[in-house]
Amino acid sequence: MPAMSSLNFALRPVPPFRLDLTVWALRRRERNIVDRWVASTYRRVVVIDHSPLEIAVTQTGSREQPRLAIAVIGRVTSDAQSTITRMLVRMLGLKTDLRPFYAVAATDHRLASLVEQFRGLKPPRFPSLFEAIVNAVACQQLSLTVGIELLNRLATKCGPSIANGQVELHAFPRAEDVRRLRALTLRRLGFSYSKADSLLALSKKIVGDEFKPEQISALDNESAVQQLQTLRGVGRWTAEYALLRGLGRIDTFPGDDVGARNRLARWLGRDKPLDYAGVNRAVRRWQPYAGMAYFHLLLAGLAESGEMLQRDK
Repeated sequence: MPAMSSLNFALRPVPPFRLDLTVWALRRRERNIVDRWVASTYRRVVVIDHSPLEIAVTQTGSREQPRLAIAVIGRVTSDAQSTITRMLVRMLGLKTDLRPFYAVAATDHRLASLVEQFRGLKPPRFPSLFEAIVNAVACQQLSLTVGIELLNRLATKCGPSIANGQVELHAFPRAEDVRRLRALTLRRLGFSYSKADSLLALSKKIVGDEFKPEQISALDNESAVQQLQTLRGVGRWTAEYALLRGLGRIDTFPGDDVGARNRLARWLGRDKPLDYAGVNRAVRRWQPYAGMAYFHLLLAGLAESGEMLQRDK
């Protein structure tokens, strides 16, 4: 096993890019202990070759000429840089060219204004489909704040950890980590019986190679939603959430996301709430980028509530 060491390298995202906005769309709440934003730096513990590493990402270039400084601490292996690069490209949308989306937004004055407010936001993704599904299950029928707290408890309980001084930092649990828990343990963390059963069933299927996330990524949206809904506790909202945040399908706006569709209705000036069909009709004009509207509206809500303090770069 390699000794504790460090690794430093740089990445150049496709412009425009703002790390702060993209990370906030990923973390959603200040209390998120897995995806942390500390002194203008994004920090997260990841597991590479069975070893937890802490990654620190800082934007050193401007929005239009972005450059990222990456620092890694832990038992760094020889292929760690390439693995972490692929992970960050995926999670932070570093190679996503949003010029076609900006062209679509320019044809709608309301969306154009919102996009300009958060210019540089890239579509974030969880590093695995498993993490996306677990996030969705935790937040089912609960406020996002409560859902994040449940995820924090889960990470603290079984997520691989690394020490940073006197502080123990946790990665998001892998399927094999959750699989070792008992339903009663998950209940004590605050998960309902049904959610505990769903998480354990999903973990068991992945560990046992009965469910292969990479096969879902090869399917079209409709087929992927159908396959995901065969999993215990996964309905349409959870499946569409996993498509957007786990597979990067930015043409997906989870129409059963109550918070998102309420934000959409208010932003559009609608007097009545939108249902699933109404959401699909409303976002059709922005396709294939409805998911980007979802993320921009999320940031607008975070900025309005004061959860996210926006700083121009």
